[in-house]
Amino acid sequence: MASSPPAASSTTSPSTLRPPSALDSLSMSSLLSGDLEDEAGDRGGDEGGLGDLEVNPYDGLPFSSRYYSLLEERKRLPVWSLKYRLLEHLETNSMVVVSAPSGTGKSTQVPQWCVEYAQSHEFSHGLVCCSQPYAVAAASLALRVADEMDLSLGLEVGYCVPHDDGCTPDTLLRFVSDSLLLGEMMSDPLLRQYGVLVVDEVQERTVPTDVLLGLLRDVCDQRPDNLRVVLLTDPSLAPSLATFLGERVPLLTLDEPVGDSPDTETMRRPLVVMETVYRDPGGREAAAAACHMVLDLHRRGEEGDVMVFLPSAQEIDECGFLLQKESVALSPQLGPLRVLHLHTGLGGATQRVYEPEPERPSGDTEGSEGLEGTGIGVGMGVRRRVILTDTLGEASFSLSAVRYIIDTGMQLKTVYNPQIRADSQVLRPISRHQADMRTQRVNSDLPGLCFRLYPQALYEEGMAEARSPGVMEENLSHLVLLLKRLDIADMGQCKFLDRPAPEALMQALEDLDYLAALDDDGNLSEVGIIMSELPLEPSLAKALIAACEFDCVNELLTIAAMLTAPPCFVTPPPQREEAAATHRRPLLHNEGDHLTLINIYNAYIQHNEDDAWCTTNFLNPAALRLAGMIRAELLEVMQRIELPVSPPAFGCQDNCTNIKRALISGFFLKVAHDVDGSGNYLLLTHRHVAHLHPFSSYLCRRPRPNPPSWVLYHEFTISHDNCVRTASEVHPHMLVELAPQYYLGNLPSSEGRDQLMELRQSLLPPEEEQERGPEGTYDTPHIEEHLDRTADPRNQDSTELCVIQ
Repeated sequence: MASSPPAASSTTSPSTLRPPSALDSLSMSSLLSGDLEDEAGDRGGDEGGLGDLEVNPYDGLPFSSRYYSLLEERKRLPVWSLKYRLLEHLETNSMVVVSAPSGTGKSTQVPQWCVEYAQSHEFSHGLVCCSQPYAVAAASLALRVADEMDLSLGLEVGYCVPHDDGCTPDTLLRFVSDSLLLGEMMSDPLLRQYGVLVVDEVQERTVPTDVLLGLLRDVCDQRPDNLRVVLLTDPSLAPSLATFLGERVPLLTLDEPVGDSPDTETMRRPLVVMETVYRDPGGREAAAAACHMVLDLHRRGEEGDVMVFLPSAQEIDECGFLLQKESVALSPQLGPLRVLHLHTGLGGATQRVYEPEPERPSGDTEGSEGLEGTGIGVGMGVRRRVILTDTLGEASFSLSAVRYIIDTGMQLKTVYNPQIRADSQVLRPISRHQADMRTQRVNSDLPGLCFRLYPQALYEEGMAEARSPGVMEENLSHLVLLLKRLDIADMGQCKFLDRPAPEALMQALEDLDYLAALDDDGNLSEVGIIMSELPLEPSLAKALIAACEFDCVNELLTIAAMLTAPPCFVTPPPQREEAAATHRRPLLHNEGDHLTLINIYNAYIQHNEDDAWCTTNFLNPAALRLAGMIRAELLEVMQRIELPVSPPAFGCQDNCTNIKRALISGFFLKVAHDVDGSGNYLLLTHRHVAHLHPFSSYLCRRPRPNPPSWVLYHEFTISHDNCVRTASEVHPHMLVELAPQYYLGNLPSSEGRDQLMELRQSLLPPEEEQERGPEGTYDTPHIEEHLDRTADPRNQDSTELCVIQ
């Protein structure tokens, strides 16, 4: 994890400058003896000629003075004591687990040691790849590690995350998101281009990381001589991980004696003195309670930055607004507060937490704008950073000078329910392990203090011991599609640290069967293979494939990109809501929200991707830029696999109808019927009642049209408002024509289902009528047979087909 703001790296390091003998001089004996660091340290203060300078073996250039100062900092990191033991284990083991608390330096140091190992005489094979659960963390770590190695970001050290590839053919160390590394296995199942793989932050329990754990065990067995895998985790997960991997995989921990390693005389960073205090929030909301705690700390006038853990990005924004509002009552003698936001929604802007504080002009007595919030306060007192974050800040970012932790103890989770095929937003307590990790974010020479804004009884009795794995809480359709592509037809062949619930796997298989992604044997069909090539959720991938048949690929590319990117609409402040609606109204499309997205994207392109135009129309320029990149990537994939791309035809009625036909081909599972003509929509698959989102074109147009009787929607989340997002009117005849008939027969009883079945009966050929079951339902026996083969023997009672309820 990055630990301090990196300086700019050298800008040129062509591989042609690399001396042939530079990397040849590396060997395991020199690595294990520590000679390289000793020589670098001895020459760090040498002011002699160029010939006396130590040469960087990776780019052939002399080390800079900053390299030596950073090297001394690195040697003081707690994890440094594990370096030589790790290198020794890599000689004889294909997989090693390193367990160390957050903030000890494992995320920045271990990948560098693996590069040294991979380039040594004994193991000169392949690249080094380090996976991260968060894309923003991968980019941040690449920048920090390039700085520590005295190399150029984007050359020898790079990163590759969704929609942003910062690597070249000369890259030796790649930081990637875990989802991309898992996706690489589709084309290279044994990951042969890599010599060492580092899987970081295993304790985050994301779906891709959990799947990688099982797959990499098998890859190591097939590449025992030329692949090494290092797993990095917090100590909280180490026992479970050791049990899962078995005794043959060594576990290195910081609490073991280090023996007579070459660095035992190096002065280690002293342990942080910590005190934990429980405080009653007094009935205040999380953002308000955290704001008051920050201001109370600031009034004390003691040094140290503050890190605040809040449930979600919404509370982060609210807390930042409250800090700005309440700070007007601060004493002029107090120093300024610099408020910074840190969450995944910021993308590359998260790197701003490492930027140095801007200098204030002499005589400036006004509050100055911060990097992600506000510079608040005046006077000559303590200048303090306040970092507002969520679960992202638990492990992926290490910040210096953090002395105070304020933990609200809650998180907003999106949990998928396979029985109703819908997400639910759940505000719930974090786990005890997460609470402990948040305490470890203190990084100061002064005594640290953690304020937990919840009772101690909640920590001891109301919190789960560990966080729930992603495979237990997310839609697994995309994962099952990927595993099928890897020829893992039997789900039992894939080993999981915690196995997914059988009903979740059943629902994923059933959805893929509805989308025609599976053949009668439960393997991928031709459509399923094409779907697996597209970096989209399965429903959206199927809609894009269907667009080839309906000659509307150009338009579906735009819709797919806009739906994959973050929402393009900016929520206006209450006093600007009418102004926002007025500016957006010319962009609305009469045929619904999906076509409105095309209007918005086309207008953005016509205005030369101008940020000012976006701001005027209350649109998010970053989201629209990302949509443009996603669209270009999708177009490249379609051209690579030789799918037909129809020319633009947006605007004519036939094109609008074809767009809806393509959307229904992928999203027939997400259709709702207005039960009373007033906009109360019954979702056909699980009988929940929902409403249109306030940003829907049907609610923003003037005069407001009557709500459509039938809508196809992109997203529904069970929350306080129960809204369907991105909805467009469809005709039930289209649904009967394009949806699988056994899907219609399996719908739960409702007025909408009865209408569809009546339509179907009027159109159904007599021979197909006989294929239905005794109650009008349709069977999918090949899925049941597949599930019988793949079910966990411990869950034989739960292997029935998950019929929509």
